[in-house]
Amino acid sequence: MTTDEVLTEVLTFFAGRGEQMRHRAVQLVKGVMNNPKILVLEQTRDSFLTGVQLYKNRPDKEYSLSDCISMNTMRQFGMTEVLTHDKHFTQDGFVILLSDTTEICGNPVITNY
Repeated sequence: MTTDEVLTEVLTFFAGRGEQMRHRAVQLVKGVMNNPKILVLEQTRDSFLTGVQLYKNRPDKEYSLSDCISMNTMRQFGMTEVLTHDKHFTQDGFVILLSDTTEICGNPVITNY
């Protein structure tokens, strides 16, 4: 499961990394959106507003709005594990599944961008 907001964050990350990387990012996002095994939750006004509320309620944290929306979504679905290296999620009680040395299928995954 992911959200439109997370996919937006992926595209934003690659926006200034050149034409080839932008193209690959679009392919990745389209692949996720077209994968029947991945549920992509649409952005709604409610998800935005509840994300803003969590953002407001955590002034001592460095959570992005996308982090806040993801945390709210995870709570809504009873999820406790997140496929990220972002340590902000541990600050709010979630278990992160990636580290700087994570491998998937024997291949290293670069997570410390």
